[in-house]
Amino acid sequence: MILEQYYLECLSHASYLIGDEQSKRAIVVDPRRDVADYLEEAARRDLRIEGVINTHFHADFVSGHLEIVDATGAWVGFGEAAQTDYPIRKLRHGEHITLGEVDIEILSTPGHTWESISLLVRDHRDAEPMAVLTGDSLFIGDVGRPDLANLGGGTNTELARAMYKTIHQTLLKLPDAVKVLPAHGAGSSCGKNMSTDLVSTIGQQRLTNPSVQPITEDEFVDLVTSGQPPVPGYFATDADLNRRNRAVFAAGNLTHALSEEELRAQRAAGATIIDTRDPEEFADSHLKGAINVGLAGRFAETCGMIAHVDDPIVLVTAKGNESEAALRLARIGYDNVQGYFNTSAIGNETPFPSSMDDLIERTHRVGPAELVTEVTEGRVTLLDVRNKAERDDGHIVGSLHIPLPQLSDLHSTLPQHKPIVVHCRSGWRSSVAASLLRSKGHDAITDLVGGYVAWVDFAVSP
Repeated sequence: MILEQYYLECLSHASYLIGDEQSKRAIVVDPRRDVADYLEEAARRDLRIEGVINTHFHADFVSGHLEIVDATGAWVGFGEAAQTDYPIRKLRHGEHITLGEVDIEILSTPGHTWESISLLVRDHRDAEPMAVLTGDSLFIGDVGRPDLANLGGGTNTELARAMYKTIHQTLLKLPDAVKVLPAHGAGSSCGKNMSTDLVSTIGQQRLTNPSVQPITEDEFVDLVTSGQPPVPGYFATDADLNRRNRAVFAAGNLTHALSEEELRAQRAAGATIIDTRDPEEFADSHLKGAINVGLAGRFAETCGMIAHVDDPIVLVTAKGNESEAALRLARIGYDNVQGYFNTSAIGNETPFPSSMDDLIERTHRVGPAELVTEVTEGRVTLLDVRNKAERDDGHIVGSLHIPLPQLSDLHSTLPQHKPIVVHCRSGWRSSVAASLLRSKGHDAITDLVGGYVAWVDFAVSP
């Protein structure tokens, strides 16, 4: 048996290739939109990809099923409840897909969504199962939340009750030795307590996963419907895109360089300018109105919080980073990149040409030693943009709280009578938030270097 996992750190997303070494038949499960890795692996092993299965309509990325169909002519499989604009193979609970000796049994596992399925994999039909690909049903350390993108009717509570049955009547009935291979890991907004581990077993989850312990159904519903991180705005869009026909990803045509004149024209026309450099580089010199979403963080997901899928986007990048930035946007369906503008290499006197001086500004970031006086004397408004669970673990007394995914919608509720200092955990999200607020017309906005971690370290230092 061939069972390969492909993990994309920036989206906390796992996809899989399952193949039979003798028959050379294979399927891909939950693929990302840029499918070259699967095609290259199949070619290397002389496999024929004959099917692609999505465990559900993903909300946090655009699945690559149409790209695989375009490249291989494969069929597309979903759970029975799925409704799509393109032909699919509806997979029933208990159905078996054979790839020669390798056998895949379909398990209906609703709860995250109604159409959710899991795939139970065996070396051959009569063997003990080796692994279960659980999609967003059972994570390592958590279960899938029921409130992301319900495309099948019913309420979040009804989905949560379905998930309770999925966990206790289906997945936990599997042998302890069965490997658990989920579609997401730590950092994903699809759950709240996911582990950094990428592989586990049913037995380990039975012992260590707090969401699958023997509690009542009502207690389980309360557990999975409370305390979840805010849903990024693009999730509903991507879930819908994944059930519709859409443009196939074209890797060779991601973006092109903009001249200074073209950049000025795009800016004047209202394009969203996303600067992908680190927060310190951004603060030192950037285009007025640009939003800082550094490539070193959760770039695509965060861009989906601050821009709409149809917004024209201009990327400001260090040389060589433009294609990576455009690719990450394409993975969440953001194809409207108008072009990129490269900054000069680090070490030059300025990252932008002097002819653009009228468009450039510098912003000050405040450190904890400087901020403590401002806070003590009540001269600033503190804004915490972390998620609720982070804030519950500790926060700066008197700070306001708007999680970053909600800031675009709620920015007008912020008080205007004092300067605002934004903070997150370590200083990456706060640069996003502060630049977003400035792009929306807020004045006197800065952010805390090093975030809440630096604040705590300063407070406890001798």
